[in-house]
Amino acid sequence: MPQIKPNKPLVSVIIPHLNQQAALEACLHSLYAQTVERTFEIIVVDNGSASSLTPMVARNPNVLFLSELQPGPGMARNRGIKASTGEILAFIDADCLAHPDWLKAALHALECVPDRTILGGDVQIWRDSNGGVTALEAYESVFAYRFQLYIEKHGFSGTGNLVVRRREFFKIGPFRGIDVAEDIDWGQRARAAGYSFLYVPEMIVFHPARRSLEELFVKWDRHIQHALNTGRSGRSMWRINWVLRAFAILASPLADWTKVLTSNRVHGASARIKAIYVLSVVRAYRAYRMLYLLFSNGRVIWNRDSTIVRP
Repeated sequence: MPQIKPNKPLVSVIIPHLNQQAALEACLHSLYAQTVERTFEIIVVDNGSASSLTPMVARNPNVLFLSELQPGPGMARNRGIKASTGEILAFIDADCLAHPDWLKAALHALECVPDRTILGGDVQIWRDSNGGVTALEAYESVFAYRFQLYIEKHGFSGTGNLVVRRREFFKIGPFRGIDVAEDIDWGQRARAAGYSFLYVPEMIVFHPARRSLEELFVKWDRHIQHALNTGRSGRSMWRINWVLRAFAILASPLADWTKVLTSNRVHGASARIKAIYVLSVVRAYRAYRMLYLLFSNGRVIWNRDSTIVRP
């Protein structure tokens, strides 16, 4: 477990949680196995789970458990930040596992970079080494959690693997609520304030592949609604651009087959064919939902099942 000492910890690890107790338990154990020699604290913020965390609290006495009823992982992270005491804030999601050297790599990188630099790391799909690769594992290994692309091309890091100095976080400001993609929004505000993001490949966390296409669809429902919220508040021609983008996404698998065929994150012809199949299904679904939601009043609902209520 992390060293608990009277002095202030160097790092505060903050984890938002909603209805993922088994995954959270595994996440905590991956943090207990960190090789970093400096002290750190762990803060879990529950965002309205259906089941009580009391048994987990008893099993993890060195973890601070808090509650935030205002919906959204950004709100949960903000609650954890308010209670934290570390000079460095490290964010990971409840369904992720931290590589044993995750925090060590982050601290080493922070020692080597100038102020106003925010770190994001690599998120890899966790797979059972004893079994074959499922279609969803193959697809998400190539197309999910592409943090290097997010950081180096789009200028933000996902909040499932993000490290920032405390004083700099407060200059940028808190995360926003469920109506926006809080990681993109926070990254945009950080860049506008003169901060930059650095991709650190040694900062590794693992994320399980989703178990079904329905889970993937729920994820994209949320992202599409966020993008629609942004579009509606933007330019006058946004509806035309939205429709054009939907048809571009429908045709995009043809261009992205090469990413599957050349990726070093998936191996073998069978796995690549599976990834291409899921890619085609997901892109078709995204195009359909974009056009459907354009003419509906759908909105994001962060409920106990962590799903989207579809009109």
